[in-house]
Amino acid sequence: MARTVRIHSKTLEDLEFPQVLQQVSEFCITEPGKEAVLKLRPFSQFESVTPELKRVKEFTASFENDNRIPNHGFEPIHKELHLFGIENSVLEVSGFRRILSVTETTKELLKFFKKYEEFYVSLHDFSSEVSYTSLISDEIHRIVDRFGNIKDTASDDLAAIRKRLNVVKGQINSSFQKALSHYSQADYLDEIRESVVENRRVLAVKAMHRRKVKGAVLGQSRTGSIVYIEPQETLEYANELSNLEYEEREEVKRILKALTEYIRPYQGLLKSYQEYLIKVDVLFGKAKYAVKIEGVLPILTKDKRLFLQEAYHPLLLVANQKRKEKTYPQTIELVPDKRIIVISGPNAGGKSITLKTVGLLQVMLQTGMLVPVDAMSEFSFFERVLTDIGDNQSIENHLSTYSYRLKKMNQFLKKCNSETLFLIDEFGTGSDPELGGALAETFLEVFYEREAFGIITTHYTNLKLLANELPNAINANMQFDRKSLEPIYKLQLGEAGSSFTFEVAQKNGIPYSLINKAKKKIERGKVRFDKTIAKLQQERSQLRKTTSSLKSEEQKAREENKQLEEVNARVQEKLESYQELYDSNQKMIALGKKVDALAEKFFHNKRKKSLFDELFKLVMVENSKRKKVPKKKKQQEKAKERKVQQEVEKKVAVIRKEKKKQKEEKKKAPPPKPKVTLKVGDRVRMIDGRAIGTIDTIEKKKAIVNYGMFTADVSLEELEKV
Repeated sequence: MARTVRIHSKTLEDLEFPQVLQQVSEFCITEPGKEAVLKLRPFSQFESVTPELKRVKEFTASFENDNRIPNHGFEPIHKELHLFGIENSVLEVSGFRRILSVTETTKELLKFFKKYEEFYVSLHDFSSEVSYTSLISDEIHRIVDRFGNIKDTASDDLAAIRKRLNVVKGQINSSFQKALSHYSQADYLDEIRESVVENRRVLAVKAMHRRKVKGAVLGQSRTGSIVYIEPQETLEYANELSNLEYEEREEVKRILKALTEYIRPYQGLLKSYQEYLIKVDVLFGKAKYAVKIEGVLPILTKDKRLFLQEAYHPLLLVANQKRKEKTYPQTIELVPDKRIIVISGPNAGGKSITLKTVGLLQVMLQTGMLVPVDAMSEFSFFERVLTDIGDNQSIENHLSTYSYRLKKMNQFLKKCNSETLFLIDEFGTGSDPELGGALAETFLEVFYEREAFGIITTHYTNLKLLANELPNAINANMQFDRKSLEPIYKLQLGEAGSSFTFEVAQKNGIPYSLINKAKKKIERGKVRFDKTIAKLQQERSQLRKTTSSLKSEEQKAREENKQLEEVNARVQEKLESYQELYDSNQKMIALGKKVDALAEKFFHNKRKKSLFDELFKLVMVENSKRKKVPKKKKQQEKAKERKVQQEVEKKVAVIRKEKKKQKEEKKKAPPPKPKVTLKVGDRVRMIDGRAIGTIDTIEKKKAIVNYGMFTADVSLEELEKV
């Protein structure tokens, strides 16, 4: 088993990881599966998490193709496994049916993953570790039928007992029927004639005739008018029936005891089957949750690097889906040369949620869960994730917020190293701004020197300045609309954020005279610095909008220019075509006029010879204008045509030969892999190709594939899922 990551339970609570597990558990279909999900903890080993992520990815893909993974539901056998550990214990039939359910379900899954091992590679590798034997299910099938009854063939003695039971039951029915007919004719019976007492058929005899009917009295009606008597004719058979039923019960007990002893040695194997099915249920829950949050498998790297593109906070995403509200994604990057990010800006702008998004997605990934990011995002692994988020006042230990935070910082200092990701919300708060800020600055320098990766949020100016001075740290801010003072929920790297303290106060109705008085009470430099930052943010925001607008206009102009060039080319082509048509028409008109003149002349003089001479002369003149092709040249052209035709025939013969060969190979070749329905976001490559890209859009039977540096328009039939 892989060792769990050194992440404290308080850190998981800060990041709301238990809430995510609760949502995942709701997708599991068995109680043991739900319990297993709630106990999940992150792993640190790359080798352990990578196969788990691939298994979840394959399970997710199974929901969209024809080869859907079979049902993995089962009834837990905890009680049966416990009884196997107790000497001379005997299982009931219901227990064996549960065991059969576990073994049969395991068998179906192992058989399925073996059949489609090329498609479910990771799930097959995981399943192949289970050692399966059919001896358990075969023996249970031999003893118990599909309705949960012990079969007559379970033993020779049981078969003989049940055979005799059927004979005796027949004798009881025939003898009772004979007595019923006899006493009914004698008018000794009540209108109901018969009844059942203590599971025995009895005659309903009128009380006045009770002494006339031979047999055992088994009861009477409430009024005493009817006496229930089992006739003497059936008594002997009934006693034999009771003895046979007792023998049957004893024989069934013996058979169940023998079956229990047969299966008892397989206790460990049955336990492994149940653990396997629980694990499959956990994978199913993870896969279903991934579909819910549109989770993907990002790029995994052993280099210390985090690149979250279009990342969503899963809990916020699910909550907003229910409310039908928009969720804003964030893009954030932590790399060795920019490994610490200091996020500043006003409250309610999304700083804390950005911080939690990074931490929660990291913990989810290291627990083997797909995360809601762009498929081109990159994740590495951290041995420790340290957090200081939320209201940290410890009432139990009588610690103030600041004392508690200092205690947390002390723990950070002990554990922080290059394998650590730290996340601190409102860094340095809880004490005097000057002194607390100075101490926070010192802590940040220590984290920086130890090459830890982290994100902090703060309002302290000195921390913004420090982030600007440290080569491998960077400022960031959550963008705000300066006019409306509404958050845009977009992280901007590379610049510090203004807290908009006075602007927010003014918006909320605080008199300007009080705000102005407050400004005078603090250092002029700080106000100017905060104002400068705010102005810089506004200018950069405006610049980004202008740049985006210019790019849009440029693109639009290029498209219009291209369209104009195409229109111009089409117009030019039409003009040339019209000119040729006009010249041809003018030529035909001139020729027509000449023929008309000859016709007019013939109309008057009726001279055929003169007409023929003139027509012949006209034809000769027209033919002289045509270009003559030399006879030799004609022969050369014919020879060339024959040569081309021969080459074409040769190529056709080669193509036919190749197609015939391909057909023969297809007959010999193994069946093709099951076709997967591709969707936007899938990682794909060209069939027999190496380059891997991501599908951006799908239109009809074509897809736009993004290869990072370029995109390509490719037919879906030429793509395969990675």
